[in-house]
Amino acid sequence: MTAAANPSRRSEGTLQRRRERLPWPAAQRFRILSIDGGGIRGILPAAILAEFEQRHLGGQSIGAHFDLIAGTSTGGIIALALANGMRASEVLEIYMRHGAAIFPQRHKLLGLGKAWDFVRSLHLYRYDRAPLEAQLHKIFDGRLFGQANVRLCIPAFDGFNEVTIFKTPHHPDFRLDWKEEIKTVALATSAAPTFFSVYRNGNRQFADGGVWANNPIMLGLVDALTCNDVDAAFVDILSLGCGEQEMRISNAQIRFGGMLHWRAIISSAMHLASQNALGQAGLLIGRENLVRIDAPTLDKPIQLDDVSRSIAELPPLARTLADRYDAQVAQLFLGRLADPYRAYHGPRAWL
Repeated sequence: MTAAANPSRRSEGTLQRRRERLPWPAAQRFRILSIDGGGIRGILPAAILAEFEQRHLGGQSIGAHFDLIAGTSTGGIIALALANGMRASEVLEIYMRHGAAIFPQRHKLLGLGKAWDFVRSLHLYRYDRAPLEAQLHKIFDGRLFGQANVRLCIPAFDGFNEVTIFKTPHHPDFRLDWKEEIKTVALATSAAPTFFSVYRNGNRQFADGGVWANNPIMLGLVDALTCNDVDAAFVDILSLGCGEQEMRISNAQIRFGGMLHWRAIISSAMHLASQNALGQAGLLIGRENLVRIDAPTLDKPIQLDDVSRSIAELPPLARTLADRYDAQVAQLFLGRLADPYRAYHGPRAWL
């Protein structure tokens, strides 16, 4: 095979020394926004952020108030939009208006459609990516990842069975990703297994970052602490969920085990990984500096592609959650605009 057909592993370029930390203003706090994955339930974090924009920022984009944004899958799309100057209210409008085209619901005639969808999903991905790709092309219009105004960490999972984190060129070591189109990064992080096919970009292949980092809070925190000379006690994090699904170990799982009884283990593993990441971040920066906003556990969870329930239930819930955390979020995150980061590579470095 030629070199073009067999690309090198990203991990082959792993730094073999401790990263040199860049200067950070003394006593200035480092603010991180972290947004989970969750399909169309991304309506929830988008609506929460839109509430804060309206209440405290005169409708201006909330993204400019953070030093770094980390986002996975649908949270990655929101992060990319905010870092490129879009308002959360604009992102929410796209979800509300075009969600049904991205996740089209088939007619369920006498329950046969549902049965056919289940059988089909055993062998094929569920949705065509074209409607999502069309919206991302319209939003980002060929802009490069390196043109983002805010530092970004966006996870994906590549064809070598390796983790990938797309990073803006906010450190001299970050030379690879600025050349990617923003649309490419968005499609890579949101290629959710079983929902969409693996995303192919040239001779590389990507799947959803939620496979390993559905809650990207630690990606953002580790990046902040290893790239900048800032103490962990001076980091504030706003972490937004899309409504996690809890799973208790059932009697059938205890008694029988087997794949049938553990079929929901993927959702449970994502929930437990999120708990672990939140716990680690809280230990490092102090729980008083970490604000986690997520939907309460529902008796009947909203599925990742349930557009009708998401549109009907999540915006009102976002208002309730914004009411609850309003004062804390305004105090920790909305008092000043973030300083523009220095880009070391790409178009922003040439300005």
